[in-house]
Amino acid sequence: MKLFSILMCLSVLGGICTAEETEYFDWKGSQLYASKNYTDALAYFDQALAQDPSYVNAWVHKGDAERALKNYNESIQSYYAALQLDGSRVAAWSGIAESYMAAKDYSNASIAAAKATELDNKSKYYWYREGNLLQLQGMYDDSIARYDGALALDPKYKEALYRKGISQMIMGKYGDARALFDQVLEVDPNFKQAYLARGLALQAEGKHVEAGQEYDKALQIDPAYSPALISQMHALLAMKKPKEAFEVYAKI
Repeated sequence: MKLFSILMCLSVLGGICTAEETEYFDWKGSQLYASKNYTDALAYFDQALAQDPSYVNAWVHKGDAERALKNYNESIQSYYAALQLDGSRVAAWSGIAESYMAAKDYSNASIAAAKATELDNKSKYYWYREGNLLQLQGMYDDSIARYDGALALDPKYKEALYRKGISQMIMGKYGDARALFDQVLEVDPNFKQAYLARGLALQAEGKHVEAGQEYDKALQIDPAYSPALISQMHALLAMKKPKEAFEVYAKI
């Protein structure tokens, strides 16, 4: 009876040690991942999973490391392995969205991103990411709805204001777009993309002089900002100022 008790204790202690090793391997991999040593990090996550294939965190972290190494198919497989164990793991759905997005598979990225937002609708980034993916697919009304979701959480979220303005501009709502770019610049006066976008909206309305002024503001922030230089050149050509346009062209 005494021998049986000793063997039971050893068995329990062995289980505890194995669990501790699994956590250690995952922790060590996470430390290496944080220092951008993704290959070695991946080796530790694999060790953790060899010890315990049901350790969800290690599957998620392995997916992150694979994604950092641009092994997008492998990263997606790791995230789905995590979801087989815990279908509500937000980090796994978010990782799938990021991997598909990096691979330019925006349709599948949208599906995963929507699931992440559904599970965590208090993340302004998740709403914003959904908006970007829909915008990339030409679904501008839907993208605006997602940007509005982000802005409901943070009305001064400049990236969401800017991208919402882009959708409005593509849809030909130039006045609404400019109003959004104005809000961006109230939050961040050095947001050069907003000056450029405001100029493009004005130029689309045939207001070439005003557009050129906006491009000048962007170039004051970044004199080598090529999109503003190219747009300024086109504005000058539209105003029949070829000499000035060619002088701008020489800077590009």
